Formats: sequence, C-alpha cells, structure tokens
Amino acid sequence: VQLQAFGGGLVQAGGSLRLSCLASGRTFSTYDMGWFRQAPGKERDFVAVISGSGYSTLYADSVKGRFTISRDNARNTVYLQMNRLKPEDTAVYYCAADSRGYTLARRGDEYNYWGQGTEVTVSS
Repeated sequence: VQLQAFGGGLVQAGGSLRLSCLASGRTFSTYDMGWFRQAPGKERDFVAVISGSGYSTLYADSVKGRFTISRDNARNTVYLQMNRLKPEDTAVYYCAADSRGYTLARRGDEYNYWGQGTEVTVSS
C-alpha cells in the first residue's frame, strides 16, 4: 500500500484546512486509517483514526470537536477536516494504514504503512 497525503498549507488561527490521503491498492476498505502529526522538536502524536467501514472513529483530546476524520472507500481516500485551527496545530501531518483488523489504534507502531507527510502551519 502506498499513501500520499496532501492539502497542507499556511492558514490563520481560527481557519480551516482539509487534508486528504490517497491510497493505492484494492483493499483500502479493509484498513483502519489514521492521522498523526509531528511538530518541530516533538514526538509524533496520534490525531484520529477511522475504521475500514467508516463507522467508528477515535480522536485525540486536543482535536476533539474541531477535527473530523472521514473516508471515501470508492475513491481510496481518507480525509481530515480541520476547523478552528490553533497555532499549536502546526505540524507535519501523516496518514497511516493499519491492516491488522483489530481495535482502532492510537500508537504509531501499530500501523503498517505511512504516507510522506504534509505540512500545516497555523499563524497567530
């Protein structure tokens, strides 16, 4: 599976961005898909995850109520809608695929495949 994330950019605090992650392959709907982020000088953090069916989601407390993860299995794409952005949301955002088929994962080492990252900068 190859993942390509895009949609990052520069936005003012309070603004919105939508990230997309396009996956290759025919088994996209069997993967849970997650978003992670890594701010400069910090560790990579979990942001959100969505089940293969799209029916189940989990969010980090820091983004709950502001970010929405969704997916379109017909387009092999997962999205992260980010609203009410804050300067502390500034990071490189990565999408990842988990093929295990178990519970929704928050840890990066539970994901098999990673995209290249897209940079989000939120100015104050």
